[in-house]
Amino acid sequence: MFIFAHPDDIEFGVAGTAAKWAKVGSEVTYVLITDGNVGSHDAEFDREKLAQTRRQEQDAAAKISGVERVVYLGYHDGLLEPTLELRRQLVKLIRQYQPNAVVCGDPRALFMGDFYINHPDHRAAAIAAIEAVFPASEMGLLYPEFQTEGIMPHKVNYVYLTFAEDADLYIDISDTIGTKIDALRQHSSQFGDWDPTEMVQNWAKESGKQVGFAYAESFRRLTIHPPQ
Repeated sequence: MFIFAHPDDIEFGVAGTAAKWAKVGSEVTYVLITDGNVGSHDAEFDREKLAQTRRQEQDAAAKISGVERVVYLGYHDGLLEPTLELRRQLVKLIRQYQPNAVVCGDPRALFMGDFYINHPDHRAAAIAAIEAVFPASEMGLLYPEFQTEGIMPHKVNYVYLTFAEDADLYIDISDTIGTKIDALRQHSSQFGDWDPTEMVQNWAKESGKQVGFAYAESFRRLTIHPPQ
């Protein structure tokens, strides 16, 4: 399960891994918390039209990557907070789809290098995802109403944090870098005439250099419950 704030966050960051896992038979779920409905300077869009466009783009991108399903929570872009209600929604999804691994942003990431301030929605989504994974998703006495729907507590084995400065795991995406770029291109409302190919390749090359892969995505992996 990939839990992120906006349409295109996954494609920019970790769609190579999502496509790789889907390719070998994993059931992949995307959870997009906001619709990215203020993410444009184009006067053509109002919030409603942009939200609809970005959902369509995300659906197309997910299909290219072989994703099983995309869940939209419909929060407003730019105003996201890691509330108890959001945690409850994410816990329900985790219990419902029972992922072995949850992939999300690094909640510690405020600055990236000396050139980028991390979007507050990214941080809020990461905090909410982490707090939903542990301990909330596995505590049966928390949200007992879900059990009346047949949705039982679930223990997530791994959490993969993206864009972590202390990355300790590199996934080879040499066979899915093209899929990642094709998926990212579906978000045309965000790019105009700009082609993201070179930037995405350069990022993946830099990660790959750390471990000898042509292209890679990097993570800090947390083992919450080792598989039995």
